[in-house]
Amino acid sequence: MTARIYRPARNAMTSGQARTKQWVLEFAAEEQRDIDPLMGWTGSSDTQSQIRIRFSTKEAALAYAAEKGIEAIVTEPHKRAQNIRKGGYGENFATNRRQVWTH
Repeated sequence: MTARIYRPARNAMTSGQARTKQWVLEFAAEEQRDIDPLMGWTGSSDTQSQIRIRFSTKEAALAYAAEKGIEAIVTEPHKRAQNIRKGGYGENFATNRRQVWTH
């Protein structure tokens, strides 16, 4: 039984960082999904692929995997580039602007 340990990326539709601080242990699928001929739904009898366990640290997730005998693959997150402007938001309302600010 193998699992993947990772930190989820932020939602591309928002700028928020919700649910990106915790680490997730997610089991890999043991068998391929099959398509129901009548309804067209996909399904599987593998219930482990439905489980996601959240941990506060990577070490806690690795300790859990070692305790349960789970082979874990760790995927490190990509760091987000900082976008810090010199004046910040207040720069929009500065009185010493070189040109007129318009919408």
